[in-house]
Amino acid sequence: PFVPPHNTLDMDMYLRIETELYLKRLIVGGMHRVYEVGRIFRNEGMDTKHNPEFTTIELYQAFTDYKGMMDLVEELYKHLAETICGSQKITYQGIELDLGKWERLTMAEAVKKYAGVDYNDWATDEEARAVAKEKHVEVAPDATKGRVLIEFFDAYVEEKLIQPTFIYDYPVENSPLAKRKKDNPMFTERFEYFICATEYGNAFSELNDPIDQRERFEYQLEQKRKAEPDTNAEVDYDFINALEYGMPPTGGLGFGIDRLVMLLTDQASIRDVLLFPTMKPLA
Repeated sequence: PFVPPHNTLDMDMYLRIETELYLKRLIVGGMHRVYEVGRIFRNEGMDTKHNPEFTTIELYQAFTDYKGMMDLVEELYKHLAETICGSQKITYQGIELDLGKWERLTMAEAVKKYAGVDYNDWATDEEARAVAKEKHVEVAPDATKGRVLIEFFDAYVEEKLIQPTFIYDYPVENSPLAKRKKDNPMFTERFEYFICATEYGNAFSELNDPIDQRERFEYQLEQKRKAEPDTNAEVDYDFINALEYGMPPTGGLGFGIDRLVMLLTDQASIRDVLLFPTMKPLA
């Protein structure tokens, strides 16, 4: 969606919003552990935890899955806390946190724990929407069970996740790049992790089925065009072509480095850890 001109080459270039699809091409090409630290641009809102330009790390490892990525995150945060702060127990904005202890909940378990609503009780999409209406959770008229679960999570759960917590097994509706669970294809092998009611990272067992990937990309584009008729988004058929050559089972992880620095240095605003944060002009 971000298309600045390149004057010397007289061609349009694209500001990247993620590094994912190109790193996964490298996995297909036989480089089985890859990562990139770099700047990302997303033309979204600004607040103390968001800036249009920010720094991420994305990494991919062949022959592991999302549970392997959970273990990696735990070990990474324990190591960083010990090395930088001298202890796995730190204080962030007056809140005592233990980065040595991580809770793991599926999204359905978390919604049941904090909202008192059980996804497994919904036999149909209509039942799910009826429960949302009863609980005053706003959902679209055609929302599926998975979409309703996501809205319950946003309304009831995220604000309660203070201590380090993994939320895993996300509905397929909002996880277009994650592998479906074998025992329940309505969900995917995906997690996000939360600290102080803030999402710090996102990980998958990567989808490596080109047929499923094509269907999800095309469905996602169809939904986006309904919402934004003038969108420039397109399906990345080159990436699907790469998957057709064959990608091994792969775990992937991405997280914002700026938020991690905020956490470990006890800074309240992302502007305090960026060298040149985006600001309004004086005039």
